[in-house]
Amino acid sequence: MGSAMLAGWRERGLSPSFAVDPSPEAARNGGADLTVVDGLAAIPADFAPAAVILAVKPQSAAEALPAYAKFAGSAVFLSIMAGRTIGGIQALLGGSAPIVRAMPNTPAAVRQGITVATPNPLVSPGQRQLCEDLLRAIGLVEWVEQEALLDPVTAVSGSGPAYVFLLAELMEQAAIEQGIAPGLARVLARQTVAGSGALLAASSESAADLRKAVTSPAGTTEAALKVLMAADAMPKAFSEAIAAATRRSRELAG
Repeated sequence: MGSAMLAGWRERGLSPSFAVDPSPEAARNGGADLTVVDGLAAIPADFAPAAVILAVKPQSAAEALPAYAKFAGSAVFLSIMAGRTIGGIQALLGGSAPIVRAMPNTPAAVRQGITVATPNPLVSPGQRQLCEDLLRAIGLVEWVEQEALLDPVTAVSGSGPAYVFLLAELMEQAAIEQGIAPGLARVLARQTVAGSGALLAASSESAADLRKAVTSPAGTTEAALKVLMAADAMPKAFSEAIAAATRRSRELAG
């Protein structure tokens, strides 16, 4: 996700920045706009960033974050760490740190993501706008004031791409079962999902209205939807799936 965000910022023009990444291959991401270093000590002592992006693995946070507390006087901390609450991050950075916690999703890689963010009270209007600008480089941005809502957000949009990919996977398998060649089955499933998503994005109609528009009475679509929309089928499965993912997000947040 950090790489996708970096690519989006560079497309829009990135101010001279530093990236801390100890992996040997990270250096190849450097350039005139980005200096890649293997540790915080390599950043000049007088560097005062406007924003610090926390894109480390959640299990590494306790070890990595305290050293960045020195930037709390100049920077807003934008975290994309899954499962790390604002309270937990603040405990590592100190009580004066302005923090925005954000949940992006993987379509960010093609600048079609959706990110939901929430600030702590120390985030100024200017810092909130800066974080919004940064996040808009990878797609749409929405804000919530209740941090607890990031758990169902994670279940819906954070995990959501996997549900869509599963739909394409199952459509492909079902097409093969009906005698369609595997190559054609894959093209049919992928393009149907991608094209329908594009239509949904371009339309002002609700998903329910678009579904009804393609469902002719007594036709093939209606026959399929009678199976998918049965009380114990897709509606129940999705409700239970989102609830399960929400519970797991809360467990990970501790």
